[in-house]
Amino acid sequence: MRLSVLQKQILSECYFASGKILSEEIVKSYRGRGMRNVRGIVIKSLERLIKKELLSAVAKKTSQKLFIKEIKLTKLGRELVRKILKQKQKKLPLKMR
Repeated sequence: MRLSVLQKQILSECYFASGKILSEEIVKSYRGRGMRNVRGIVIKSLERLIKKELLSAVAKKTSQKLFIKEIKLTKLGRELVRKILKQKQKKLPLKMR
């Protein structure tokens, strides 16, 4: 499963928070990075993660838009984050003589 850098960051933030997170907290953490329409980009990433069943959300759904309030990792999401974190830790090559 391919994930963007932003999606990996969102998943790791949820993992370390170990509970429900307000979506506004994630949007606030990305403000001031020189991007335009930060809120739209983050919300769209959250929606895609929900579609992939990596996150569950408390949201209000209208016919055209999804208003996300809180997000939480699912079991599949937790397993994926563990794999991502394991990949970051590289093992040193050990040479026996």
